[in-house]
Amino acid sequence: MESRPVGARQARELLRVAFGPSVVALVIIAAVVLLQLLIANSDMTGAFGAIASMWLGVHQVPVSIGGRELGVMPLLPVLAMVWGTARTTAAATAPNSSWFVTRWVVASALGGPLLIAAILLAVIHDAASVITELQTPNALRAFCGVLAVHAIGAVIGVASKIGRRTLAASPLPNWLPDAFRAAAAGVLALFGLSGVVTAASLVVHWGTMHDLYAITDTVFGQFSLTVLSMLYIPNVIVGTSAIAVGSSAHVGLATFSSFTVFGGDIPAVPVLAAVPAPPLGPVWVALLIVGAASAVAVGQQCARRPLPVLPALAKLVVAAAVAAAAMALLGYAGGGRLGNFGDVGVDQATFAPAVFLWFVGIGGLTVSMAGGFSRRRRPVVAPAAPVPEPEPEPEPEPEVEPEPDPEDEAAFVDVEEVPLDADEPDQPIVSWHSEDTGAHPAGPVVDLHDDPEDHFIVDEIADEDVSGDKPRDKAD
Repeated sequence: MESRPVGARQARELLRVAFGPSVVALVIIAAVVLLQLLIANSDMTGAFGAIASMWLGVHQVPVSIGGRELGVMPLLPVLAMVWGTARTTAAATAPNSSWFVTRWVVASALGGPLLIAAILLAVIHDAASVITELQTPNALRAFCGVLAVHAIGAVIGVASKIGRRTLAASPLPNWLPDAFRAAAAGVLALFGLSGVVTAASLVVHWGTMHDLYAITDTVFGQFSLTVLSMLYIPNVIVGTSAIAVGSSAHVGLATFSSFTVFGGDIPAVPVLAAVPAPPLGPVWVALLIVGAASAVAVGQQCARRPLPVLPALAKLVVAAAVAAAAMALLGYAGGGRLGNFGDVGVDQATFAPAVFLWFVGIGGLTVSMAGGFSRRRRPVVAPAAPVPEPEPEPEPEPEVEPEPDPEDEAAFVDVEEVPLDADEPDQPIVSWHSEDTGAHPAGPVVDLHDDPEDHFIVDEIADEDVSGDKPRDKAD
């Protein structure tokens, strides 16, 4: 029971991913076409063919009308379609989504637009039978354009959610996300600064832009020119970026660079008033500062996390290569054939290499000045512990005889042989104190054979006091 709501919610998410951006673009295009036909008081005969052709034009599919090819498609709708696809795929992808769910999301983001493209090709083919000027575009070219636009958006959207997890599980270096971030910063800086230069140039050439608006005298016509100019502003900014890095842009035979300008016929689109007119002033050489400033932005992003020299240089080179590839892709998408005017776009042979060299050269200098290089720490080898020398065996301490106490000294007797004198046979042989043997005269001679009882003194007692015990006096 609980799996049904979850399955229904996932189905709605996949349907939104598959048809959301494409249907929104189709509705907007239909509203614009119907409004144009209504204002022009035209019938609705070719309305569906026009809507289908414009939807394919949003995906960089050239439109052929009356034998003339319109290959220069505005970049603003393309960028909006990429952003819409990236946003819907990111909303349908969780950071912990499995590969099974991720594959379904990407497949839906690609399958839905391809289905709509197939239907619209059939509509154009049917409308071409009624409107002879309308020609059916090449089916392979149409499918490749739709697939490329939505694939870029799907990759950006999915990578924003599971990109770091995928890189962590892969053997790729950990600094790769920082390189992509630096590349994005460089592209945005170059694109933004070039936009500022374009706006300043429009202000400087305000008179030329006013003359281009004068080709129509109706408010609706001027409004249409304004909308058309807004759609082609990113194309002009890409051309300005090419001039800023030292490359060149061309509109038919007219060629523009920071060093020279060759004049030629230019379409009457007000936004093209921003192109420099010959002779070229020296101020346009200062436009190279835009390329240098964008390279500084790349270097600052690469220096945010210092690395050793080789990994830091590798990160900078990858960032510069990705940025150059992105700008080359924008230059390719923003160019093409414009009827009788010829080819419009940038010089692809020098545009991408110039972006790469600017970002590597000035970016590398910025990395070194911003402290982006860190010294590799050499492993400190711990000194080996010294081998302990065998300790010498302690010498046996001499046994110290304990000093006798003064009380114990009296217990010891020093025996000394005393020569016997023939005249004094009764002199004692043993002396209790050896130091006194010669210092003091010998004591009285004791007769060892004398009876001790002879030395007792007995007082005379009266006969009447005679008892069994004889009283004794003090002994000597």
